[in-house]
Amino acid sequence: MSLKGKYALITGSSRGIGRGIALKLAESGAGVAVHYFRNEAAAKQTLKMVQDRGSRGLIVQADTTKPDEISRMVKKVHADFGALDIFVSNARPELAAFFQPPMNITLEQWDAAFDSQAKGFLVGAREAAAVMRDSGRIFAITYAQGSRTGGLQPWVGMGCAKAAMESLVRYLAVALARRGITVNAISPSWTEDSVLNTLPAEAQELIRQWHSGGFTPMRRLATPADVGNVVELFCSEQANFITGQIIYADGGASLMNPEVPPEIQLR
Repeated sequence: MSLKGKYALITGSSRGIGRGIALKLAESGAGVAVHYFRNEAAAKQTLKMVQDRGSRGLIVQADTTKPDEISRMVKKVHADFGALDIFVSNARPELAAFFQPPMNITLEQWDAAFDSQAKGFLVGAREAAAVMRDSGRIFAITYAQGSRTGGLQPWVGMGCAKAAMESLVRYLAVALARRGITVNAISPSWTEDSVLNTLPAEAQELIRQWHSGGFTPMRRLATPADVGNVVELFCSEQANFITGQIIYADGGASLMNPEVPPEIQLR
């Protein structure tokens, strides 16, 4: 698939899932704006990887919890590239900024989750759509399981913020449909080289064993490249009639019954 002549902005693309998306779009020929908040060194590394794939790239810095900085970022990318066709809202704060259970989370932590996700996506999508060429693509990276369940208590701020963002995907899809701009959410399962790797080693190993043992039917975790493949797929012209959807990129994990051990389900 060729995306030559297309230009993309991916927030939070200095590492992890965002980097996986950036590299996949670069491999397809798209110019890529690599966004970071604090880790400039990682952003420069991603930029080099984009350029090594023969694509045009640039770096932008912004705090995606602040609307004025999002606006500045989008305007800079459009000015430098001269066009914008793809916007991916992927950035989120580090765990310490929001990771507390509902009875302990502070309003500051709650706001950090919502400002970076629901509000950040609203502002980013509107700013991007204002300069985006028709038939563009807008994506929100979510975690749909976390927005529908309540077991992982410290995820409450982000889970609620992601639920609001997923709802916004549907409203924006209708608002931008006449211009041929599609708006979709992508929901990966637990992903290597992402938030997983910030957890204690014991927790990481338990999660890997759970999924490789069968809770993910494909018996592995997702990778950033898996998510990048989905974004690339939905950037194609063949996907121009799919909008307002949540796309699960999880190896079938969302199909499993959480009340029944995988050993029974997979017999």
